[in-house]
Amino acid sequence: MKKITDEDQIIIAIKSNQLPLHCPLPDMSLWNQHPKVYLSIDTSKKVKCPYCGTEYVLEE
Repeated sequence: MKKITDEDQIIIAIKSNQLPLHCPLPDMSLWNQHPKVYLSIDTSKKVKCPYCGTEYVLEE
């Protein structure tokens, strides 16, 4: 997992072995800031969390 920070936006690269994807991830300190939500990565291979705005990008 790789984090790329662009000021207030967080982009996290994930691998296929981390699917099904949910936010927050187990190693994030945001575990108590919003409920766990499962995110579906479509053909664009990226998805944004509706609660915190973290963007996840699926790497091959």
